Amino acid sequence: MNSNVDLTNANWAKSELSNGGDNCLEVAFVDGVVALRDSVDVGDPDAKVLIVSRRDYELFTASVQAGQKDLLA
Repeated sequence: MNSNVDLTNANWAKSELSNGGDNCLEVAFVDGVVALRDSVDVGDPDAKVLIVSRRDYELFTASVQAGQKDLLA
Protein backbone atom coordinates (compact mmCIF):
# COMPACT_ATOMS: atom_id res chain seq x y z
CA MET A 1 0.00 0.00 0.00
CA ASN A 2 1.26 3.47 -0.87
CA SER A 3 1.46 5.61 2.27
CA ASN A 4 2.70 8.63 0.26
CA VAL A 5 -0.67 9.53 -1.18
CA ASP A 6 -1.13 13.00 -2.66
CA LEU A 7 -4.09 14.49 -0.78
CA THR A 8 -3.91 17.89 -2.48
CA ASN A 9 -7.13 17.34 -4.42
CA ALA A 10 -8.78 14.89 -2.03
CA ASN A 11 -12.55 15.18 -1.79
CA TRP A 12 -13.13 14.87 1.97
CA ALA A 13 -16.55 13.86 3.28
CA LYS A 14 -18.09 13.36 6.68
CA SER A 15 -21.31 11.84 7.88
CA GLU A 16 -24.51 13.79 7.46
CA LEU A 17 -25.13 12.90 11.10
CA SER A 18 -22.35 15.30 12.13
CA ASN A 19 -24.71 18.27 11.70
CA GLY A 20 -21.88 20.35 10.27
CA GLY A 21 -19.78 20.11 13.43
CA ASP A 22 -16.00 20.08 13.54
CA ASN A 23 -15.51 17.04 15.75
CA CYS A 24 -15.98 14.32 13.18
CA LEU A 25 -14.08 11.77 11.20
CA GLU A 26 -13.62 12.70 7.56
CA VAL A 27 -12.86 10.24 4.78
CA ALA A 28 -11.42 10.57 1.29
CA PHE A 29 -11.01 7.85 -1.34
CA VAL A 30 -7.74 8.58 -3.17
CA ASP A 31 -5.51 6.49 -5.46
CA GLY A 32 -7.07 3.18 -4.39
CA VAL A 33 -6.69 3.82 -0.64
CA VAL A 34 -8.76 5.52 2.03
CA ALA A 35 -7.55 8.56 3.96
CA LEU A 36 -9.05 9.39 7.36
CA ARG A 37 -8.66 12.59 9.37
CA ASP A 38 -10.23 14.46 12.28
CA SER A 39 -12.31 17.37 10.99
CA VAL A 40 -10.83 19.53 13.76
CA ASP A 41 -7.55 19.37 11.79
CA VAL A 42 -8.91 20.80 8.52
CA GLY A 43 -6.44 23.36 7.24
CA ASP A 44 -3.62 22.27 9.57
CA PRO A 45 -0.60 21.39 7.41
CA ASP A 46 0.81 19.25 10.26
CA ALA A 47 -2.41 17.28 10.79
CA LYS A 48 -2.08 13.52 10.92
CA VAL A 49 -3.91 11.50 8.29
CA LEU A 50 -4.42 7.75 8.56
CA ILE A 51 -4.10 5.86 5.26
CA VAL A 52 -5.67 2.39 5.10
CA SER A 53 -6.41 -0.02 2.29
CA ARG A 54 -9.85 0.15 0.78
CA ARG A 55 -10.44 -3.46 1.88
CA ASP A 56 -9.55 -2.69 5.51
CA TYR A 57 -11.92 0.29 5.44
CA GLU A 58 -14.71 -1.86 4.00
CA LEU A 59 -14.20 -4.54 6.67
CA PHE A 60 -14.15 -1.96 9.46
CA THR A 61 -17.30 -0.15 8.31
CA ALA A 62 -19.12 -3.47 7.75
CA SER A 63 -18.24 -4.46 11.32
CA VAL A 64 -19.55 -1.14 12.66
CA GLN A 65 -22.77 -1.57 10.72
CA ALA A 66 -23.12 -5.12 12.06
CA GLY A 67 -22.84 -3.81 15.61
CA GLN A 68 -19.54 -5.47 16.51
CA LYS A 69 -18.66 -4.19 19.98
CA ASP A 70 -14.92 -4.98 20.24
CA LEU A 71 -13.59 -3.31 17.09
CA LEU A 72 -10.75 -1.54 18.86
CA ALA A 73 -9.84 -4.30 21.29
